[in-house]
Amino acid sequence: MDNQFIFARNDGHPQLRKGIETRLKRLLKKVDIDKNITPHSFRPTHTSLIEAVVGVKEIQQRLGHTDINTTLNIYAHMTAEEKASHQFSKLMKNLL
Repeated sequence: MDNQFIFARNDGHPQLRKGIETRLKRLLKKVDIDKNITPHSFRPTHTSLIEAVVGVKEIQQRLGHTDINTTLNIYAHMTAEEKASHQFSKLMKNLL
C-alpha cells in the first residue's frame, strides 16, 4: 500500500476525511479552542517551507498538486505579503 498519506491507518490505507475532521473537532473541544479549524486549515503552513530550505517542487509534491504553478499561484503570494513564519506564529498564538 502507498505510504505517502499524511493521515493513514495502521494498514497503510488513507483515513477517511470525516474521521479526521471528527477527531480534530474533539481535540479542539478538549483543549477548549472555539475556532472553526479543519484539516485543510493546516495546508498554508507549507508556505513557511517555501522560504525555508525546502524547495517548491517538494512543497508541490507534499500538497499533491500536479502542476507546480498551482502551488506557486495559491501559496507563494502569501510570502510576499508577510513572512510565512510570522503568519504561522500568529496563527498558533491565536489558537490559544
